[in-house]
Amino acid sequence: MNVDDADEAAWGLDPDDESQAGVEAVGRQLKVWREAAGLRPAEFGAQMGYGENLIYKIERGARIPRPEFLDKADEVLGAGGKIAAMKEDVEQARYPKKVRDLTRWEAEAVELGAYGSHNLHGLLQTGEYTRALFEMRRPAYSQDKAERLVAARMARQTIFDRSPAPALMFVQEEVTLRRPIGGRMVLRRQLEHLLEVGQLRNVEIQVMPTDREDHAGMGGRIQLLKFGDGSVVGHSQGQFGSRAVSDPKEIRILELRYGIIRAQALTPRESLAFIEKLRGET
Repeated sequence: MNVDDADEAAWGLDPDDESQAGVEAVGRQLKVWREAAGLRPAEFGAQMGYGENLIYKIERGARIPRPEFLDKADEVLGAGGKIAAMKEDVEQARYPKKVRDLTRWEAEAVELGAYGSHNLHGLLQTGEYTRALFEMRRPAYSQDKAERLVAARMARQTIFDRSPAPALMFVQEEVTLRRPIGGRMVLRRQLEHLLEVGQLRNVEIQVMPTDREDHAGMGGRIQLLKFGDGSVVGHSQGQFGSRAVSDPKEIRILELRYGIIRAQALTPRESLAFIEKLRGET
C-alpha cells in the first residue's frame, strides 16, 4: 500500500494551536532517526508504505503522525521503542483545542451539571451515536476529521472511571431521546446505555418533557463544572456569547437557571422509567 493522502496516516493541526511546538519536535526527531539510518524521504516512505509528501509534512510538523505511523517508523528505523514512545507527545494534539480544554476541566471537576436541548450530552453518547452525529454534519466533515472528533468525545468518557467519582447531573429534552440518530437500533442501544449509566450512584439523568408549559431552558444548552477549590466554569449556548465564563455574577445566573430546569424536569427515578418506556417503543 502506498498512500499519498496525508489524512490516511496523520492528522492536520489546528491553526495557532499551542501543541504545534511539540508536534514539530516529534517531526524533527523522526528526521534525525531517518537521516541516521541513511534513508532519503522517498526511501523511508517506500518502506513505511506511505508517500514521500507525507514524510516531509510530518517531519516539518505540518501533520500529526498517527500512533500506528510511529510504531511502524520505530520498526523501520530500528529505534528500539524510542520513536513509539513519542505517541504520548502527540496524543492530545490530535484533538481540537476546545475539546482538550473541556476534557481537562471535566478531568478536574468534582461536580458537573448539564442541560441538553438538541442532542444527547457527549458524555452520555455511545460511539455509534456520536459517529452518526458527525457523519450527518453539513457541510460534511472529512472522514478523518469525523473520526478524530469521535475519538475525542469517547476519550472524555474516562470521567466515569475516576475515583473519587464526581457528581454528574444531566437534564435532557425528551426530543433528544426520541430522535433516531443513526437509525432505530442505534437509538435503542443508546437508550439502553442511558439506563446503565443512570444506575451509577454518582449519576443523575433527568428528562424534560416536551409538554412543559414553563421552561427555563429555552435559551439553549447549559453546562456547569465545579472544582475542588470552589471555583466554577460555566457555558451557555444562548448567553455570554457562547464563551466559557467564571465571573461569580455570570455563574449565579447559570446556576439559578439550571436549578429551575432541574426542578421543572422529571425526577431521576421518573426519568429512568420514562427512558425504559421509550426503549420498549423503539
